[in-house]
Amino acid sequence: MTATALVLWIAAAIGATWALLRDPAILRGAVRHTRTSLITVLPIVAIALPTAGFLTELVPERFATTLFGPDSGVRGHLAATVAGACIPGGPFVSFPVVLALWSSGAGPAQMVTLISAWSLIGVNRLILWEGPLMGWRFVALRLAATAWLPPLSGLAAEAILACLPPDVLGR
Repeated sequence: MTATALVLWIAAAIGATWALLRDPAILRGAVRHTRTSLITVLPIVAIALPTAGFLTELVPERFATTLFGPDSGVRGHLAATVAGACIPGGPFVSFPVVLALWSSGAGPAQMVTLISAWSLIGVNRLILWEGPLMGWRFVALRLAATAWLPPLSGLAAEAILACLPPDVLGR
């Protein structure tokens, strides 16, 4: 069990105890909500995790290293920005893709860029939600204000990694 998992289990136990002491109905409601969330999330996780495994085996190492490798420079950050912006869906889709690329040789700083682009730009959200609801002029303003942030975050990650011992992240 990881330290993060241990902290989450302890927090859950404390929350459950607190809810039970305040009013058992609160705990019953929390358990119902948890069950509903699990029923929703487990099928997605059951698909996402094997997909990450398949992608890790199917993505050629040469592809990931050439396009997004640690030595790909600014070109790699720009490619990661475009790729991240084009990944549809939520974290159950994007993080298996990132894991597969990273396992196949992509650089950690480039994956910071990719995740930043996925969260900040998200072309699918832009087309389906933001443009129709907020208007395309707003979209243009937001993109002008934020599109430069993913590559900048990746370059900042490179600078941070340069100050750390080699292989600090592992694979």
